[in-house]
Amino acid sequence: MKIRRLTAFVAGAAAAALAVSACTPPDEGGDTGTGGDDSGIQTDTAVTVGWNQPFYEYNTSSATGNATANANILYLIQESFNYYDPELNLVQNEDFGTYEVINEDPLTVEYTFADDNKWSDGTPVDAVDLLLQWGATSGHFNTIGDEEIEYDDEGNVTNQDEVDSNVYFNGTSATVGYIGDVELSEDNKTLTATYDVNYADWEVNLTGAAVPAHVVAMHALDIEDPAEAKQAVKDAFENEDTEALAAISKFWNEGFAFGDSLPEDKSLYLSNGAYELVEMVAGQYVTLQAREDFTGSHAASVERITVRYNEDPMQQVLALENGEIDVMAPQATADLVEALNGLGDGYTVLTGIDGTYEHVDLQFTNGGPFDPETYGGDEETALKVRQAFLKLIPRQEIVDKLIKPLNPEAEVRQSYNVVPGSPMYDGVVAANGQAEAFPLENDVAGAEALMEEAGVETPVDVRILFGASNARRQQQYAIMAEAFNQSGLFNLVDASSDDWGSMLDSATDQYDAALFGWQSTSTAVTAGNANYGTGQINNFYGYSNPEVDELQDQLSVETDPAEQERLLGEIEAHLVNDAFGVTIFQFPSVTAYRNTVTGIDPITISPTVFYGFWNWGTTGDTAEDPGEEG
Repeated sequence: MKIRRLTAFVAGAAAAALAVSACTPPDEGGDTGTGGDDSGIQTDTAVTVGWNQPFYEYNTSSATGNATANANILYLIQESFNYYDPELNLVQNEDFGTYEVINEDPLTVEYTFADDNKWSDGTPVDAVDLLLQWGATSGHFNTIGDEEIEYDDEGNVTNQDEVDSNVYFNGTSATVGYIGDVELSEDNKTLTATYDVNYADWEVNLTGAAVPAHVVAMHALDIEDPAEAKQAVKDAFENEDTEALAAISKFWNEGFAFGDSLPEDKSLYLSNGAYELVEMVAGQYVTLQAREDFTGSHAASVERITVRYNEDPMQQVLALENGEIDVMAPQATADLVEALNGLGDGYTVLTGIDGTYEHVDLQFTNGGPFDPETYGGDEETALKVRQAFLKLIPRQEIVDKLIKPLNPEAEVRQSYNVVPGSPMYDGVVAANGQAEAFPLENDVAGAEALMEEAGVETPVDVRILFGASNARRQQQYAIMAEAFNQSGLFNLVDASSDDWGSMLDSATDQYDAALFGWQSTSTAVTAGNANYGTGQINNFYGYSNPEVDELQDQLSVETDPAEQERLLGEIEAHLVNDAFGVTIFQFPSVTAYRNTVTGIDPITISPTVFYGFWNWGTTGDTAEDPGEEG
């Protein structure tokens, strides 16, 4: 069966290669034991990991689910065609399936699923699941665009009936959209993807299924039989059945965003990996149980993993010391590292550089101070206000006070796309002009001149969104607020929230600038494509520059490193000239764990500390599993 894209509407969005980067604990338990069984699982073993933001959505490909907090949990319960090793080499996961290029021009990739690949309800994981991933994220089947969705002042959709009657997958990706046609084998074991362009990062473009196709159709189309439901997904895409696809897209967008607790319907959180979700307590923890029937090489060795949430890293240190958690990988501060090093010989503390970078982005279309509509459509005035604001962010002071105590060599990061120290960094920074446009020490004189030219009454209120319980972001906001208030040009308004991650896209009218981190999920040179292009999944701000879109398209098919560097420099120069936002620092990393846990080996990109969970083990007491409390 060959499926071609629907040509009525093509969404303009891009792949998510970056992810958005928070009870009373139970008493310490006893010896967990190290006995095993035929599955290789150490029976009666448990490891508890401290993290800073709760899991809230199963579909990490949706506009709302694309977050590190969700990706960490999905890494434990879902397999894919490849994964990164500790040296960040991309490795094929042949237990899940294989893939190969079968034609260079046009670029054609064949994906074949392993015979014993199954979801935890026994339904095969196969090409129909990958078909849904392509159909949902390519944008080819959408019949309504983001610009056609209408909102009231509170951000509620006012034309919901129109949206529901159309096909609207909200996590569309321009790079998945480069795949124009797919063809499925009769036995659903193989999907052949044919590209319209020779995309340079094709190997990380379509790597697995975010959600089970049969579950989506069973709910969206009211079908009870899984095989029949899977066939219905195939038929809907093959026949371009917009009525069926409208229902499928609505459930794909919303059906897996269960938020505070696990739904009674277990089909909404199926596993095809080593663990399955068994418990979730709102704002406190999720617990995962090893699957004895999992046949892949990355099978669980520890029977249960619990992920506990607390945005306060010092509270996590206390929990580690008291035996309430076994592993933690919080945002690092000098006080935190000092406290961890003071725990003694029973603990291991690892420090280094994280794959996440801190930044500030600005809203362009929310009716706020950076939106041209606020000034009668005057784009030049809005640009000057944005430029003035960015000139006042004391990036050097933030790095000096918060990051250098952890890493004396730390510098302000000056690239939107390239990690400091990597081969392209110096060239891209030289080309983008960020250091000149937005000096490291806040440029009050430059900002005053711009605001005078703009003719805007000062001070201007600017609402800043950030994690309310995040200690380091609270410190950053305090440093920023002091600098801005001294200038008299802007008045920072604390718009922080513990729900900041979901607010980035769903509550754009409630903030004007966002302070958070992007965590790399791959080494793809086109990773930033998701953030800056018109309508892309990580572009929450209405930013649109046709020249950036065109340059991103060129970058997507470029394989020469020198040309890649040139294109990245040009893209970033536009971001600077448009006052999109600024970058601040590369995260320092810290991981700490009790020495009764073995096999902890974090990598610099997502999933960081959760990498290599199949090597984890215990040699003695670990934190008591909350799922055993009853």
